[in-house]
Amino acid sequence: MLEQKNFRKIGCAECAAGAGLGFDFAMAFQPIVHASTQTVYAQEALVRGLQGEPAAQVFQHVNEDNRYAFDQACRVKAIQLAAELQVPSLISINFMPNAVYRPELCIRTTIEAAETYNFPIRQIIFEFTENEYITDLGHVRNIVRHYKERGFLTALDDFGAGHAGLNLLAEIQTDLIKLDMALIRGIDHDRRRQAIVRGMMAVCRELSIQVIAEGIETREEYLALQDLGVELFQGYYFARPAFRSLAELPSPAAFGR
Repeated sequence: MLEQKNFRKIGCAECAAGAGLGFDFAMAFQPIVHASTQTVYAQEALVRGLQGEPAAQVFQHVNEDNRYAFDQACRVKAIQLAAELQVPSLISINFMPNAVYRPELCIRTTIEAAETYNFPIRQIIFEFTENEYITDLGHVRNIVRHYKERGFLTALDDFGAGHAGLNLLAEIQTDLIKLDMALIRGIDHDRRRQAIVRGMMAVCRELSIQVIAEGIETREEYLALQDLGVELFQGYYFARPAFRSLAELPSPAAFGR
């Protein structure tokens, strides 16, 4: 078992190489775009196999014994690749709340990687999914608070699809939320989904939380969400994940009406 106290002795180079996991993996980037400016707001780092295999194949190797080491290796690999690609925007890194034992110690590897690869901390978003069962709400609240204090942005992924929904947002306020694609699909002709998203937008405006709509696949979905006040978008309509590289954005016509 690669415990936290032992993992802290491993440097960035070893971490990027797999840190004794027994398997290796790579990263892809998918852009989150800002509709009004037609620019990339952030690049989300997504786990892939060494030949670009889907994330599910990599996660088959993750278990309770190596979860912490895998979480740390993901952070380092994402920062290393972002630095190599000279990503000018924010990058969004997924983290596993149940893998973070003490945030003040876990974050050291991230800070070391940012320093090693000369990537600004202010350009890093940490996002966690509410689909991962949270065993200790107070622990996650402490993680988010500590990351904010260190200058990182935080995001709640898959909002509206997991175990808690608005109850979780009442307990843990992140800088951003990502609306789950189940709410997005077909929203252009679904009044119920439109009403739900309209309500979420009102709550987020009141709390000064930015909203990202993920899983956009059609122009109609994009326009309907833009009419509801969403400015940040992610999905195949704009760009698919690019393996070890950055995707090209579509032409300006894709953003217009």
